[in-house]
Amino acid sequence: MSTPSLLILYGSQTGTAQDTAQRIGRQAQRRWLQVRVLPLDDYNVANLISESLVVFVCATTGQGDPPDNMKKFWRFLFRKSLPAGSLCQLDCAVLGLGDSSYPKFNFVAKKLHKRLVQLGASALVPVGLADDQHDLGQDAVIDPWLKAFWDKVCVLYPSLAGVTPLREYEPLPPKYVFHFLDTVKETTDGRMRIPEGSAVPSQSHPFPARLVSNRRVTDASHFQDVRHIEFDITGSNIEFAAGDVVMMRPCNAPEDVQQFCQLLKLDPNSQFTLSATDNTAGVFPASLPQPCTVRHLVESYLDIAAVPRRSFFELLSTFSTNNLEKEKLIEFSSAEGQDELHSYCNRPRRTALEVLADFPHTTAELKVDYLLDLFPEIQPRSFSIASSLKAHPHRLQILVAVVRYKTKLFKPRKGLSIWPVYVPLWVKKGSMKFPKEMDTPVIMVGPGTGVAPFRSALQERIAEGKADNVLFFGCRSEFKDFHFKTDWEEMRKAGQLALFCAFSRDQEDKVYVQHRVEEQSKLLWDLIANKGAYFYIAGNAKQMPASVCDALKAAFQQEGGLSVQEADQMLDAMEKTGRFQSETWS
Repeated sequence: MSTPSLLILYGSQTGTAQDTAQRIGRQAQRRWLQVRVLPLDDYNVANLISESLVVFVCATTGQGDPPDNMKKFWRFLFRKSLPAGSLCQLDCAVLGLGDSSYPKFNFVAKKLHKRLVQLGASALVPVGLADDQHDLGQDAVIDPWLKAFWDKVCVLYPSLAGVTPLREYEPLPPKYVFHFLDTVKETTDGRMRIPEGSAVPSQSHPFPARLVSNRRVTDASHFQDVRHIEFDITGSNIEFAAGDVVMMRPCNAPEDVQQFCQLLKLDPNSQFTLSATDNTAGVFPASLPQPCTVRHLVESYLDIAAVPRRSFFELLSTFSTNNLEKEKLIEFSSAEGQDELHSYCNRPRRTALEVLADFPHTTAELKVDYLLDLFPEIQPRSFSIASSLKAHPHRLQILVAVVRYKTKLFKPRKGLSIWPVYVPLWVKKGSMKFPKEMDTPVIMVGPGTGVAPFRSALQERIAEGKADNVLFFGCRSEFKDFHFKTDWEEMRKAGQLALFCAFSRDQEDKVYVQHRVEEQSKLLWDLIANKGAYFYIAGNAKQMPASVCDALKAAFQQEGGLSVQEADQMLDAMEKTGRFQSETWS
């Protein structure tokens, strides 16, 4: 067989699957293979019938949903009209990146693998199910999976066996070449351009919404700073419903931008254009203007404040000529060095910028052309919308816990900056859907900031005259972090809400939302079994969702006389029909 060309397609929500796909791409380049690395929705899926070797790398989002950049591909692949043997020419491998603390662990990868085989594709290796909860992270699965994959490819294509691959720590060509301009041209920040006409704001054309208020809602003595933030979206054409989310792209702090430019000896005011090298086929980063200033690139595009992934150290090691630094970088990028890397980087939340400062000789040798290979793009942040247009026309509100904490590093850790006077934003459909029927009750469990989407839902439902609403809210103290207390009290007094609160630290024994769910078993059974109520959970994914589910199933057993198995089946049936929905995060 001749030397194959390899196509690597990824579905990525936060950038991890993209990073892994690019890592596999570099391994292919080192083996002198022709390789393309693309998001699934940028690939014409109709061409899949003529491909011979494809690796799919995909994450799972929400409740077993595909990432945004593979949704079109997903719909096409699951068309019933596709013939059974249509992919019989294809050798493929599927690698899933997931988190076993979620119930639908690696659901997308498992389903994709099964569907490809159904359509006649030959799976070279079993589906890889990487788990973020593993002590060594996802690489504990990815490393052996990749070895098995390449071993199989070498057997299939014997011509590869005689090829001497590029050494692991020799630099590959960059994706782009920077061309600096002698004269400075007028540029505008594309993020602040208002979408024209009736266009709906999107990731490529966000709406610059004016920040109306940013108010702390937790007591000054409380350990966590939670903010209720409001934006003016007048003239934006933005519409949203309960359960939808708002997306925002944050920026790096000005002092970090300055330090980065100093470390790399870059003039922040200089301008450049990009040209793609062969392996990128002319694809440019959509959110970078051409020409672009160095300041805009560093402030709004390069994620220099993120904790760097293993691939960052792998790439950095290829530039290093300082023996001591190179040795350390190689250790951090090896399978054996992951414990050490975790202690150095993940545990103290050390940023990529801080790593550059720790490796000054290597940083001094870093060529600007490699910046887009080394640093991922800043990912948009998503926030549950906490208001309804029916209650607050032309306004969009969110509830946000400010990320600020200390580690053993001297500088306190904090999230990226996102609150200037105007914030570029757009809205995305959420995973939670609420019933349209007037008389269908809803039961919502939302501790902490998890209550945000339920405020939106309650405002919307009450405006529509739907008064059969139950809310279970939990926090530490009634007097310190009882979010939207006044709203709930007003709804309760008006007969529009049944409210049950768990204040975990206000008494000797800790009380959580699952305990309140247990106490209301009779009410819940009546609403669910007799009135067709919908049940929702939103909040932290640690123990809360599972504990609430256990309490709910206990209510089915106690009030409905169901067995353990029947209670499980009832909850499963509710989930399948959309009457049980959860939106959790870790």
